[in-house]
Amino acid sequence: MTKKKPHILLTNDDGIRSPGLWTAARELSKIGYVTVAAPREQSTGMGRSLPSTSDGIIREEKVEVNGQEWMAYAVGGSPAQAVLHALYEIMDVKPDLLVSGINYGENVGMGITISGTVGAAMEAASLGVPSIAVSLQTDPQYHLSHSEDIDFSVAGYFAAYFAARVLENKFPKEVDLMKVEIPAHATRETEWRIARLSPMRYYDPVPAKRASWDQPGSISYKLSEDLDHDGEDTDITTLRRRHLVAVTPLNLDMTARVSFEDFEKKLRG
Repeated sequence: MTKKKPHILLTNDDGIRSPGLWTAARELSKIGYVTVAAPREQSTGMGRSLPSTSDGIIREEKVEVNGQEWMAYAVGGSPAQAVLHALYEIMDVKPDLLVSGINYGENVGMGITISGTVGAAMEAASLGVPSIAVSLQTDPQYHLSHSEDIDFSVAGYFAAYFAARVLENKFPKEVDLMKVEIPAHATRETEWRIARLSPMRYYDPVPAKRASWDQPGSISYKLSEDLDHDGEDTDITTLRRRHLVAVTPLNLDMTARVSFEDFEKKLRG
């Protein structure tokens, strides 16, 4: 009996023309059918947002990657909205897996809810689709680029590796999604470790520099100076200090693990 080939939905937050997206598409196509639906524009930092200003226009685009032509869907919206349009309008079957990425830049610590890469995976997971968010450690100067200077080949290998493992073995019921962080200079032989989410901020905000509030100005970010004080088993330490691939299982239940009785007593005084 021939085993049915799995169907994978692929998205990202860097936009439909990102080389990271297409490296993932090429590698994932070796293990399943791949439908690519991604934001039309750069959508970094959108988290799981569903902006009311998005136009929702879906355009079919042909993209050539290494001589292979792909039909993709460019969505006018956030990464999470791209997922919704794919699930409810573009695809006629529920995907077996969603992969989000490969992102320019790591998504670790307390910043994951800002990440559009993770946000897309969370949106799919909330609808019962097993999901993986994949990010490559990258210098911040490349975060909003589609630079060809970044080599996504190793990250693509790990995206397909973990996709195949999840498709074969499924998540336990306590896991809704997982994220995979690949070090900048990783090889296919680089080891991976399960790592908990760090409780630290990875990037610190940098105030806008302007003479008046009437002038345009945005808050930027810089790498935190306190990261060396992080725990040994976190995603930040595993990626930055140990230079290993950090794999973090996540779920959508954000309820604090406290005694409800004790917490209620504190609130009631």
